[in-house]
Amino acid sequence: MNPRVKPGDPVIYRVHKNSTDPGPRAREVHPSQHGELYSYQVDKFWTVAEVLSDGSLQLVTRTGKQHIVSADDPRLRAARWWERWLYRNRFPSLPGNQITSAD
Repeated sequence: MNPRVKPGDPVIYRVHKNSTDPGPRAREVHPSQHGELYSYQVDKFWTVAEVLSDGSLQLVTRTGKQHIVSADDPRLRAARWWERWLYRNRFPSLPGNQITSAD
């Protein structure tokens, strides 16, 4: 992750899930040994709310939930310019801030 990340930056966090019915955005879908469950990954489109003093990041979801994630978590990455544009409606806006996609 870029050490110059700042509040308002859009990030993508890849979550590992297991269920009987993967959704349409599931990636890397693999059935279990007996075929009852599927293991897959889903990209979550979050926004940096705050960079904490220990270097970890406070991230906010579209529903307002907050997560604390280490800045060097391999599942976390900065959104690329085309992802910012293509998925612009999936990234949450911070209250009082306008997120711009100018880079």
